[in-house]
Amino acid sequence: MRAALGGQGVVGFVPTMGYLHEGHATLIRQARQACDVVVLSIFVNPLQFGPKEDLAKYPRDLERDLRVAAGAGVDAVFFPEVETMYPPGFDTRVMVSGVSEPLDGAARPGHFVGVATVVLKLLNLVQPGRVFLGEKDWQQLAVLRRMVTDLNVPVEVVGVPTVRETSGLAMSSRNSYLTAPQKERATVLHRALRSVQAAYAGGERRTLALRQAGLDVLAQEPDAQVEYLEVVGADLLSSDTLEREREDNDPMTRVLVAARMYGVRLIDNLPLDPGATIGAGA
Repeated sequence: MRAALGGQGVVGFVPTMGYLHEGHATLIRQARQACDVVVLSIFVNPLQFGPKEDLAKYPRDLERDLRVAAGAGVDAVFFPEVETMYPPGFDTRVMVSGVSEPLDGAARPGHFVGVATVVLKLLNLVQPGRVFLGEKDWQQLAVLRRMVTDLNVPVEVVGVPTVRETSGLAMSSRNSYLTAPQKERATVLHRALRSVQAAYAGGERRTLALRQAGLDVLAQEPDAQVEYLEVVGADLLSSDTLEREREDNDPMTRVLVAARMYGVRLIDNLPLDPGATIGAGA
């Protein structure tokens, strides 16, 4: 793949599972501004789906995706078949310990192994200078930053802020499963995160109190089956620190939430301090 691009300067890469929306288009536009060449991949990765998850019904529309990609400024699109990525005899997995284990790692066993494996393969194939990832999947972003650092992958990881619908709902391909009224009710996740932000802005620093501020909002929506709402630090997501009150020298930076609504699993997150910024990771 990289050989086909030739020596055309800095390559920006946007890995996706397709069914593109404005969030993906924003990633592409960010890459377009920062890089000489922009490559998009579309691959619904079976390794990151559990046996009871939505691999078979995950939304797909390649023709539409290609139109969105072209409109946002992509130079090349890579959409391999499963047999290309995982040929007969493929028997290698990439595990990123620690940061991958709690939260989504606990809720979806094996998920981050599948994510890390496919992204490392894609990075090896495309060999970009920068890879652009959405902050909506905050733990995934942390896992991939750790993988790139630990394995000395020569790529800059650029996190791009979450793109939202006007209601505040974080854009996701899985939002297509929801009706308009259901999407409106799903904004409870964003409202819960904003409630935690407000408590933090008001001076609250106790982890359990911050969490409760968000859980109280989620409890107002009977259709929300909450998996977790957690406050995390900048460089760790380990289970033991999520189970206890944080020490003063372990700064809290982010609140993350996951819930199922109407059979759809939704995730979201916000910084505790909206004015704080997290830079790109090498």
